[in-house]
Formats: sequence, C-alpha cells, structure tokens
Amino acid sequence: MSQVFEGYERQYCEISANLSKKVTSATVLDGEQKKQKVSEVAGGLEDAEALIRKMDLEARSLPPGVKATLLVKLREYKTDLNNLKSEVKRIASGNANQAARDDLLDSSMATASADQRARLLMSTEKLGKSSDRIREGRKTMLETEELGVSILQDLHQQRQSLLHAHNNLHGVDDNIGRSKKILTNMSRRMSRNKWIIGTIIALLVIAILVILYFKLTRRSST
Repeated sequence: MSQVFEGYERQYCEISANLSKKVTSATVLDGEQKKQKVSEVAGGLEDAEALIRKMDLEARSLPPGVKATLLVKLREYKTDLNNLKSEVKRIASGNANQAARDDLLDSSMATASADQRARLLMSTEKLGKSSDRIREGRKTMLETEELGVSILQDLHQQRQSLLHAHNNLHGVDDNIGRSKKILTNMSRRMSRNKWIIGTIIALLVIAILVILYFKLTRRSST
C-alpha cells in the first residue's frame, strides 16, 4: 500500500473522529454555543474533504490491483464524510427551523387569532416534513451512487476476465499452428522416404533381373 495514502488516511481518521465528537456535543447545546460548534465542524469538514480528494488522486495513480482495494476504502470514507455533512446540516437546519418557528409564533401571538396560529403551526409542520423528504432523497442518491460504483467494478472485473480468456485462446491458436507445421513436415518426409524406398526396390529388382539374365545366358552357352 502507498505510504502517502496511509498518511492521508491517518489524518482523515483523526479529523473524522474529532468531528464526530463535536457533532455529538453540538446536539446538546443551544444558541450561540451551538452555532459556534457547528461552524467549527463545518471548517473541519472542508479539511476532511481535501484529504479525501488527495487520497483519491493518490489511489488512482497506483497499479490496478492496489488501486481497486484503496478505492473501496475510499468509498467508505466518502460515505462517512457524507453522513457527517448530513448530520451537520440537520443540526443547522434544526436551528434555523426553530428560530423561524419562534419568530413566527412571537410575532403572531400578539395580533393573530386562534385560527391564524393554527395555520402557522401547520406551516411549520409542513416545513419539517419537507426537510425529512430532502434527507431521504439525499440518502437515496448516496445509495444509488454506491450501487453505480459497484456495477462499474463488476464490469471492470468481467472485462479483465474476457481479456485473459482472449489471451489464452491466442496461445492455443499459436500451438495449433505449430502443430500443423510439424505434421506437414512429417508428411513431406514420409512422401520423400516413400519415393526413396520405391527407387531402391526398383533398382534391386533390375539388379536381380540382370543377374538372372547373365546366369541364363551362361547356361545356354554351355
């Protein structure tokens, strides 16, 4: 594994743990203290996001085997960072919603009727429901992104398998070609040997006939 990536990873884990503690403490605070704590967390999130980008660049510059492992870890860190961002936004929006609700109630209590106050309360409830739907939409988007990354990894692995199979088939074709050449050479040698053997046999037959001829001519002369 890259030492540079490990250094960024250690820094991110420290920042993430510190931010988680601050987010937890911010949930029990009120007023200016809560705003200050949320502001500190927002600054830390920027540092964590910068480290994520550095880890991403470092991982993509490494060999494929190492890169795939580091990108899996990097997705987990991105998910962790997104969860922290969502939690901070929830706390911040909770402050804004509460402040807006208090202002609306304070300004209307003195002059508005009971029906108007009911409508104001209904509006604040709709605002809360809208915030919940937005959070659910963000969660669905993150899950879809993770699924897309997983599919891309599967396609990459399948492509590597196909390339490996293609290389194996190419090697088999080369072996078949060499075997064909060897068989062709053997066939040529067998044909040449056949002609040589046939010629030798023909010469032997001629020699035997010549010998028989001379023997017969000698006998007839005696």
